[in-house]
Amino acid sequence: MTPRRGAAALAAALVISVGVPAGAYLKLGTIVGTRTESLRWRDFPVRYFVNSNGAPQVTAQQFQAAIARGFTSWHNVGTARTSSEFAGFVQAQPFVSDGASVIGFQNRPEQERTLAATTFTVDTTDGHILESDIFFNSFFLWSVADAGGGDRFDVESIALHETGHLLGLSHSALGETEQVSGGRRVVAAESVMFPIAFSRGNIAGRTLKADDIAGISDIYGTAGFTRDFGSIAGRVTKAGRGVKGAHVVAFATRTGKLVGGFTLDENGGFVIAGLESGTYILRAEPLDDGDINSFFDTGFGVDVDFRVAFHDRVIAVPRGGGVRDIEVKVVAK
Repeated sequence: MTPRRGAAALAAALVISVGVPAGAYLKLGTIVGTRTESLRWRDFPVRYFVNSNGAPQVTAQQFQAAIARGFTSWHNVGTARTSSEFAGFVQAQPFVSDGASVIGFQNRPEQERTLAATTFTVDTTDGHILESDIFFNSFFLWSVADAGGGDRFDVESIALHETGHLLGLSHSALGETEQVSGGRRVVAAESVMFPIAFSRGNIAGRTLKADDIAGISDIYGTAGFTRDFGSIAGRVTKAGRGVKGAHVVAFATRTGKLVGGFTLDENGGFVIAGLESGTYILRAEPLDDGDINSFFDTGFGVDVDFRVAFHDRVIAVPRGGGVRDIEVKVVAK
């Protein structure tokens, strides 16, 4: 795809990191004039190339097959319309604005906490993605083994995360970590878009969760998604004022599924979409145990000075409908 007039590369790469503090779904966006547009592809299939170099114990062909499986997991979401096409092996490197979406290994020892990263070139007139590149850091050891590679990171798991970025999703905060020597370790994650990878040899990140499905469906949803799924919208407030950057999680009482969102304005407003009909418990929590920059730009103004709180009643979400004007009241720590 050739970038047309008005194209610009996003300066900041989205990364999945090793041992960075934890932080649901956020969509990527860019400023177009006076408004913010969600990043999304205008046309499908997304054509991508794979660099032919490979990495130790991972051939280019094995790498491409793992990348394709990552894409396929997203394409198999029944409530979203996406597709991709492998266009061939190339010598071209990722992170070069050349009109082609390239995925490949690069040895980046100076980025010793970054497993992989995704960048974009977007049309600044409407926010559509023109090109997206992904690099995997061959400074680390990688595996494509069916059951995981022992002391190696799983290519397919990280590919699923990064292709989620490529399609327009940002990070999710649905995960738990614990402090270990040299950083943090993931204990559990309810989204493949959680910004910290599972430990070496772990393949739990190969399966999409409810939060991921809700996010991709919100961007590329089918008519059935709009018809069958509902939403919760409201505010998180502290002493009557909006709380910005709060993490809000909807817990389905029947299925146990978790879907989250964030308050994104000074009024503390949030919307959590992609919810199956049923009853939900709503929780608001601060991003006080994580790297806020994994979710928001520096200067966004996230408020972390409040205690975890629950909405005072169970919320019934109707099929294809929305529940509005929900207020979760929190108090300062």
